[in-house]
Amino acid sequence: MTDLVFHKSSYSGAGENCVEVADLPRGAALRDSENPARGHVPFPVAEWTAFLTSACASQS
Repeated sequence: MTDLVFHKSSYSGAGENCVEVADLPRGAALRDSENPARGHVPFPVAEWTAFLTSACASQS
């Protein structure tokens, strides 16, 4: 797998517990921003889409 480019949410403040996300060809990968060397967890596109749909709905 190629090197992933992780991004922290713009909603994350300095010093807070955060996760970072990277785009995958068919989904996304998440990792702990404070422990990136521990690896990441990949999510297939269907699971990632369901998560985003749920997260956006809870913001309304």
